Amino acid sequence: MASYRELLRLIDRKRLPQHIAIIMDGNGRWAKKHNRRRIVGHLEGTKAIRKTVKLCGEIEIKILTLFAFSTENWDRPKREVWALMKLLSRFLRQEINNFQKNNVKLLASGQIERLPTKVRVELSKTIDATKENRGLILNLALSYGGREEIVRACREIAKQVSKGRKKVEDIDEESFNNYLYTAGLPDPDLLIRTSGEFRISNFLLWQIAYSEIYVTPVLWPDFNRQELLLALIDYQKRERRFGRVKNG
Repeated sequence: MASYRELLRLIDRKRLPQHIAIIMDGNGRWAKKHNRRRIVGHLEGTKAIRKTVKLCGEIEIKILTLFAFSTENWDRPKREVWALMKLLSRFLRQEINNFQKNNVKLLASGQIERLPTKVRVELSKTIDATKENRGLILNLALSYGGREEIVRACREIAKQVSKGRKKVEDIDEESFNNYLYTAGLPDPDLLIRTSGEFRISNFLLWQIAYSEIYVTPVLWPDFNRQELLLALIDYQKRERRFGRVKNG
């Protein structure tokens, strides 16, 4: 593989995606591959998060959404879920100073109310502390499911209609966006999935309608700066038409 500096020179800073979303897959397989416990794989995965956040900030990506914990993940063994929540809480405590130093603004999308109290406290504390930052927006998808998000939005709109606050004929794609967890954020330009799986796993089902998708066999803990640059180089080779035909 080419070096980081060589790959960085291939990047067109004027054609970077505004919003990158990542399905961080492969922590468990990494642990199995290295004959380690699954939680060690998750711990190594947090290191990959730090590297990715740092590089996105340096090259001025505006938004990074990370699929950190899905609604389906609650069905994993209780011991693993507890360990993941503890790891998340520790990550937030450890990273708050780095977020401030690097001007990162933290957001969260999902059923936050399902998270343990200690995690919610740390999350709220970090979001509040970074709310004035104007650099990279880091959006963590926590207890998140794309179908649940859409159903939730439909319910909220139905309530508004039933109360006479909204007319059915006024509902369109733009107004629907306002009821999603990601309200206020543009749709991802690029969706990256690690570990080589060709599925989107109930992630941002509405938002990725026209996202470019990049799948790499690299397991998430091994995803480094070079791997992210390779994804960006591949993205910049594509022609985004959004369903339209190119003129001429």
